Amino acid sequence: MLAKDEEIRIFATGGTFDKEYNELNGQLFFKDTHLYEMLNRGRNTVKISIRTLMMLDSLDMTNVEREVILQSCKRAAIKKIIITHGTDTMITTAKLLQEHITDKTVILTGALIPYAFGTSDGFFNLGNAIAYAQILPPGVYIVMNGKYFKPENVRKDYTTGFFERLE
Repeated sequence: MLAKDEEIRIFATGGTFDKEYNELNGQLFFKDTHLYEMLNRGRNTVKISIRTLMMLDSLDMTNVEREVILQSCKRAAIKKIIITHGTDTMITTAKLLQEHITDKTVILTGALIPYAFGTSDGFFNLGNAIAYAQILPPGVYIVMNGKYFKPENVRKDYTTGFFERLE
């Protein structure tokens, strides 16, 4: 459980979570994070601070951006961190973080459908990430579809869109 004054830091990195739809050309693009609206709409009462690190599709993410995420996590005085991230390379980023961060609870979450579409799984995944951040011990986790996973024991099933534990 969170101490009375403990907060959760959310680092936004983009991904489908924060994509917008251009009705004129049918393309998806980034503007701003939807996190503030989501927390307000969800009536969140947990102390949360948000920092946007980048607005990027995870397929376009390189080691340079992953290093920015890693250094941001390492520099944060806050011990509970959530990273909104594209689902295609979320596991890659989680494995990198796991190699270097052992004293904080770091959770990566995302969405398969943009929040702006109104039918996004991102709202559910963010709520779960906030809950898991409060109860999981230090380590790096992926939170998707109501479950949490260790980076070395999960895969994204591209036929169903669900994350699943490896046997």
